[in-house]
Amino acid sequence: MQKLDFHPAGRHFLQIPGPSPVPDRILRAMSYPTIDHRGPEFGALGLKVLAGIKKIFKTEQPVIIYPASGTGAWEAALSNTLSPGDTVLMFETGHFATLWKKMAESLGLRPEFLGLPGIEGWRRGVQPDMIEARLRADTAHTIKAVCVVHNETSTGVTSDIAAVRRAIDAAGHPALLLVDTISGLASADYRHDEWGVDVTVSGSQKGLMLPPGISFNAVSQKAIEASRSAKLPRAFWGWDEIIEMNRSGYWPYTPNTNLLYGLSEALDMILDEGLDNVFARHQRLAEACRRAVRAWGLEIQCADPSVYSPVLTGVMMPEGVDADAVRRTIYDRFNMSLGTGLGKVRGRMFRIGHLGDCNDLTLMAALTGCEMGLKLSGVSVAASGVVAAMEYLAAHATPLSLKAAA
Repeated sequence: MQKLDFHPAGRHFLQIPGPSPVPDRILRAMSYPTIDHRGPEFGALGLKVLAGIKKIFKTEQPVIIYPASGTGAWEAALSNTLSPGDTVLMFETGHFATLWKKMAESLGLRPEFLGLPGIEGWRRGVQPDMIEARLRADTAHTIKAVCVVHNETSTGVTSDIAAVRRAIDAAGHPALLLVDTISGLASADYRHDEWGVDVTVSGSQKGLMLPPGISFNAVSQKAIEASRSAKLPRAFWGWDEIIEMNRSGYWPYTPNTNLLYGLSEALDMILDEGLDNVFARHQRLAEACRRAVRAWGLEIQCADPSVYSPVLTGVMMPEGVDADAVRRTIYDRFNMSLGTGLGKVRGRMFRIGHLGDCNDLTLMAALTGCEMGLKLSGVSVAASGVVAAMEYLAAHATPLSLKAAA
């Protein structure tokens, strides 16, 4: 039986695209004594996190916080707004878009899955023109919602959600817009209100730097109105009672108190740095990572530079090279975890996460481990990606003292 207390020297490098490493500040906050979730201290904590999370979503509308994974928030988004047999238009950009579609089917919905053919659809973002064309053809307005993934964690593609909103509006269609930004929130620019999103789904274990266990629905007034006539069964996921009790900082069930302590600390960290600075840091680290991949002579999974993800980079292996074997070598030799290829790209690529509590040296260590592992695995490397990334970061240095504007 494998030991569960395996702790080699040094730290483990968790470079998967989520769950991301949890900073010490957040771990300490989570260790606070558990308090009465009906007492006054908890009410103050609840009001703080409910107000703070709105700033991360860039919304003035309610944000529902669930003690669940992102999968739970997927279900909540669908079950609160739709009825059995409803048609939903979903766009295939990767593994997680596919899983959301499977959930819709299991709930008794009728998803239509748009997408580019073959593997090409897993290398590019959502195509708004295809959505607009389909909605224009739906003159009877049988499609009740459009569901898209903002940052597709399986491929390293960040789709243009504002363009999807424009496509829906151009078609003059009343469908709701539901967006999964589980891996994008607090790492990539996201604007729930400005982009006209009706339900935004997210989770705690990515850019928010928390362990898994909290998920979110940010909701528009249009979505709340739809929930009043939606007929899919829901009890735990129902918005109405949660929104009502949230007015005073409480929940209608037992919330995950210590994770909410962690969320409070995470919000302080992100807002102290400033959202724009957080986004710029992620973009800078992502570009350094991509320069390393290009220097190695390898292909980036995302084939459209305009939608490169700031959260992760997918690295394609040469023909005949098992990406999972390369990952295993890196793990065994350097105590570093990389993301596996999922679905259609399993065994063909690995994913480097550069999100959340990540800085220059974190990334440089990850790229060094990758470069050594590639060479040990017999993968031909054209040039040093470590040097390429290092030169880019040195030429685009960010002062350590950079703070949010007062």
